[in-house]
Parts: sequence; structure tokens; C-alpha cells
Amino acid sequence: MTYFVTGATGFIGRHLLENLLKRRGKIYALVRKSSLEKLETLIAKLGADKGEIIPVVGDLTKPKLGITAAQQKQLTGKIKHFFHLAAVYDVEADDETNHAVNVEGTRHALQFAEAIKSGCFHHVSSIAAAGRYPGVFKEDMFSEAEGLDHPYYRTKHESEGLVRQDAKIPFRIYRPAIVIGHTKTGEIDKIDGPYYFFRLLKRMREYLPQWMPTIGIEGARVNVVPVDYVVNAMDYIAHKAGLDGHCFQLVDPEPMRVGELLNTFARAAHAPEMTMRLDARMFAVIPPMVRGAVANLPPVKRFTTAVLKDLGIPREALNYINQPTRYDNRETERALRGSKIKLAALDTYAWRLWDYWERHLDPDLFIDRSLEGKVKGKVVMITGGSSGIGLAAAMKLAVTKAKILIVARGVDELNQAKAEVEKAGGHCWVYSADLTDEKSCHDLVASVLKDHGGVDILINNAGRSIRRSVALSYDRFHDFTRTIELNYYGCLRLIMGFLPSMTEKRRGHIINISSIGVLANSPRFSAYVASKAALDAFSRCAQAEFSDSGIAFTTVNMPLVRTPMIAPTKMYDSVPTLSPEEAADLIVKAIIERPSRVATRLGIFAATLNAIAPKAYEVVMNTAFNLFPDSAAAKGMKGRDEKPSSEQIAFAALMRGVHW
Repeated sequence: MTYFVTGATGFIGRHLLENLLKRRGKIYALVRKSSLEKLETLIAKLGADKGEIIPVVGDLTKPKLGITAAQQKQLTGKIKHFFHLAAVYDVEADDETNHAVNVEGTRHALQFAEAIKSGCFHHVSSIAAAGRYPGVFKEDMFSEAEGLDHPYYRTKHESEGLVRQDAKIPFRIYRPAIVIGHTKTGEIDKIDGPYYFFRLLKRMREYLPQWMPTIGIEGARVNVVPVDYVVNAMDYIAHKAGLDGHCFQLVDPEPMRVGELLNTFARAAHAPEMTMRLDARMFAVIPPMVRGAVANLPPVKRFTTAVLKDLGIPREALNYINQPTRYDNRETERALRGSKIKLAALDTYAWRLWDYWERHLDPDLFIDRSLEGKVKGKVVMITGGSSGIGLAAAMKLAVTKAKILIVARGVDELNQAKAEVEKAGGHCWVYSADLTDEKSCHDLVASVLKDHGGVDILINNAGRSIRRSVALSYDRFHDFTRTIELNYYGCLRLIMGFLPSMTEKRRGHIINISSIGVLANSPRFSAYVASKAALDAFSRCAQAEFSDSGIAFTTVNMPLVRTPMIAPTKMYDSVPTLSPEEAADLIVKAIIERPSRVATRLGIFAATLNAIAPKAYEVVMNTAFNLFPDSAAAKGMKGRDEKPSSEQIAFAALMRGVHW
């Protein structure tokens, strides 16, 4: 048996070659000159013997595939099955590209197949040929297609029409659904169909606990089939007698709805499921003109564009949500009867698809996520850099070839920290300043601008914490003024000092070290949390203003860290805390990813619970308030605090990282 295959190096083509090799025939594979090496690699991977797969250099966009007359003569009368798989499978491709490959490419392939007197022309179309037909589209339907406004839909319809109307040799047509990865390996070569939403699921997994119920979207049924089912069915049907002139829809007869499909992959990804799903079809009651007008409002358009870009979802992919077409496949089922070829249930192999995507196709894999790649040659300023979290962050940066500026009050401590950073290989400059003093901040900014021309990354880490209940603070108003002077005003003075130069350069990153207490509303920390919350609020407002200026603001809601700042509260010696090095890792994450917020799952959950059920959350926090007493120091008393009880230790362990 002798075969000719176009699109042999494509996703479906590669797997079809593997199947055809088992039939011990000779396979001629059309390939561009630039893709010869790719085909040779594939041949080696398939373990094909010499002469089993023969490259034929040509071009789909040229008449008769641009194949020489000599090669045409050599192949005439030898090809039993001509498989035409080459096509553009890209929802973002323009009309010209789609037409050149899908329509003209099919025309040229058919011309060549007829010229060499092929036995049967096997045309791989798509369910897209049905367009957006509102109902059940049967295998013997073609001209009934509707909604062919998208270039891919239109050109797949037209290319199939060419075969139906112009073919002078026997033909068979195959309409696969959205083709996903292999059921045994998970292999896929590009992001398409449900894969567009994998990044969203990954974000949900990162930010939310798996058990947390979420709100999602419901829509129409999305038809997906694994690649091995497609090629096995095509291979079997192609070699079965008496089926010329028929069309076969390689689809799932019972496809899942959008929400069900995404939840299947959410389970595979260990992400939270969308337990409440809003049916997108309810928006159909709104007149299309009104929907279009709202969608094209500048703020709405900009917002949706930004969200879709961040998640890597093409706008065209949203068409999957409300696809109105169902596909009948009774002809295919009759043809496969007795073959043992069955469509596997998605939930039996979804984990393989997710695993392959996460290991090979996740766009985040191709981003330079090294700390050095983000800070090499840049000026990074760290306040409170002589000890604790600040020094730990400076040590992380020491090997990155960044210019590290550390700021603190104590000159001796600064020089000691500088020596440690330089010993680790870093380039370090020290600046002594009192961030609670306006003149000192002004002088600091002026010196740095003169010495370095500004900063690229400002890490506002210096802070002051006070653990004292409100009832003990009636005559201690200075608790509030002292914390806000450093935690808010000090940070603000530096931000306002360096923002002009960042704006001029159209780049910069401001990282504010906040507290999990801002999310959890920790009792006894009203002065500290209020000052950090003020900085949080400023950052959110400023971020909106500078979003399109290349300047990012990141808030790190830091959990409890074992630093000198918490040393006076002896109870913390017995509860779980982060080390300064672990805290520095969160700052590294902020530098690399530039998110709006870095927070633990517990912190996010606390904020969410407070937003959803504030009274219930109030009860929880009041319980904690009564469980953890004020320290002796907070009461103005001498002596040691009592050792924490088992209940206190257990509660603190359950709420790891929260300030009590």
C-alpha cells in the first residue's frame, strides 16, 4: 500500500504516519524545503526503516503543490490513498492566510492527486465547516451551514466544497471536532480549544484552596476529541471498502457543556471547581446591537483586552462558549462498527492532558523567570536592608549583578550588611537615613538620583510593628503616629521622590512590604495594620494611574516572620513563623512576576471570608482576640509572658502566619 500525506509534520499528521507505518506501506510526505530537518527528526522518532517515509519537497500554495514534473511522473499510478491534512488551525490567523492554505492549498492538493491518478482523496475538513449552525448538523449536510463569518469557518467550508464539487477521483471527507491531546501520553503540539483556559485554572489553583467554591460560566456544549481517536478512526475508515463519497464527523456524540468541561480539567489540575455557573446564554436576551455597543465602550474594551491578554485567551476563543451547533455522527459509528475503536471518556485521561501542558506548553515556561534575568544591571533599593527581611532579600540579589542599595538608620549595621552582601558577590551601596524625617528622605532621594540616576526597583521594607489592644492604647496615641510615620509616610516620601524618574524612563517597580494582618484584620494590631492598609490603598490607586506607563506596584502581604521586630512578643517563640530567607523568597516572587499582590492562600481566604460573611468572620477574630492576651510589655508590666497553652499553639498552627 502506498500513501501520500500533506501536513505530515503537523499534530494529526504525525500520529497518522505512525498508524500508516504499521501497515508496512510506503509513505510519501509533502514537506517544505525549510521543514526537511523537522521531517527527518520525526522519521527518526517514529523508528521508520529507510525508504518507508520519503520526503517530497513542495509548496501547498503552488499549483500541483509545486512538485516537479519528474516527481509527478514517478508517482503517477502508485498512490492508493492521498491524505490531505495540511491546513491552518489558528483562530487568530487572518483571512488571507486562511484562504491561501485552506482553500487554495486544497485546490492544489486535489489537482496533484488527480494528476497522479490517486486511488482515493481523503480530505480532512473540520466541524468548523458547519459554521455556527443553530441545531444538529448531520454528516450528509453541507450547504445548510450558517454563520461562516470567521475566516477559519469560511475557508474550511469552501475547501470541503471544492472536494465535493470538483473532485474527479473518489474522495472521503473527515470532520474532526476540536482535537486535544493523546489519551495515553497527553501529547499536544499547540494551545487550542479548552487549552486556552488552562492558564486561568492554573491561576485559580495558585491563589485559592482546592476546596473553595467559585463562580464560573456555563455555555453551550464544546465538542473535543483526542488525537488518537481521530487518527485511528480515519485510518480504519480509509481502508474500509464501499465508503467513497461519504462524510464522517469524528466527534463526541455527548459533549460536555463549557462549565462541566472546565471543571473536569480543574479536577485534573487540583484547582477549585466552579460550583456556581452563570449561563452565558442569558445574555442572548440583550439585543446584539446593545451588546456590541457595550462591548466596544473604551473602558470595557480595554479591560477585557487586558484580562484576555494576561490569561493568553484570544478573543476569538470566546466563540467556543456559545457554539450553537450539535453534530450527528451516526455515519461514523456505522463505519467503525466492529473495529473496537471507542471514544474514551475525558475524565479518564484529562490529567494526562493537564500534565503534558504544564510540563511542555504552559506559556510561563518560556518566560525568563530567573531573578538575574529581571534585575541584572538594575538599581534595586531596599529600605530596612541592614537586617531581617531586608538583608535576606539583599543576599538573594547578591549573585544577580544588580546594583543593590540598602537603607537604614544605623551606619555600623549598614556597613556590616554591606560586607555580607559583597562577600556573597554583590555590588552594594549603603545610605543612612531616617525615613520618619522628611528632610532625611529628601536628602536620600537626591543622593540616589545623583549617584545612580534613580532606582528601577524600590522595595519599601522598613517598618514598625506594635502589638497592643485598643483598650490599652487610649493614652498612647503616639503608637498610631509612630507607625504611620514610618509604615506609610516614610514609604510615600520615597515613592513620590522616585516616581518622576521612573515615569520619564517609562519603567519601574515599587514593591511595598505590607502584612497579612491587612487581609486578616488581626486584633491587637490596629496601629500597625492601619498604617499598612493606608499604603495598600495608595498603591491600588496609584497602580491604576500608572498601569499604562510601564510602572508596576506590588503589595506583599507578608505573614509572620521571625525577625527582631517580633522578638518582644515571647509567645511567638512557640508558633510557626517564616524565616527571613523564606520571606525574601516572596519578595523574589514579586520581582520576577510583577503581580499586583503577593499573598498566602490563608491571607486571601481570610479577606474573602470577611467580604462574604463579615459577621461570622468577626466572631472568629474575637475568639482569637480572647484566646491570645496582651503581652506583659504591652501592659507596661515587667516580667515574662506566660507560656502559650496547647489551645493557643494549635490555633496559631491552624492560622499559620497570621499575627495574634
